[in-house]
Amino acid sequence: MPEVPTGDHEAYMRLALEQAQRSPPKPTNYRVGAVVVNPATNDILATGYTLELPGNTHAEQCCFLKLAERHGVSEENLKGVLPPDLVLYTTVEPCSKRLSGILPCVERVLRLAGTIRTVYVGIMEPETLGDAGITLVHVPGLEKEILEVATAGHAKD
Repeated sequence: MPEVPTGDHEAYMRLALEQAQRSPPKPTNYRVGAVVVNPATNDILATGYTLELPGNTHAEQCCFLKLAERHGVSEENLKGVLPPDLVLYTTVEPCSKRLSGILPCVERVLRLAGTIRTVYVGIMEPETLGDAGITLVHVPGLEKEILEVATAGHAKD
């Protein structure tokens, strides 16, 4: 993993974008990347991208599943083993609905409220996390690149 200066939100978003580029292009999925960081130590705790793990997995979901496996707990019990005040960087704001019936990423983040304090996003969608005390911050400047990566494989008009 590359060294990222503490608080360099654009560099962390670029790292998330690199993760998104690893996702296979498909006509129905957005290629999204995510990074979980402990800002107290500047450690990258997990990275993830769409379809990294088996099933119809999303980037944030992959981060949380990998953290759960590393700590030997279920994803539902992850909050009890992680340090407080973590940061999530994701190229696209976490999904609030999944047609597959799988738990949406917003609900996964909300389950970690208090453990995850701030979510930095490259592309904004309607706010869904503020009511849980999670700060949502837009990292501007990479929207065009993020959308190009996210929609690779989609039919172009």
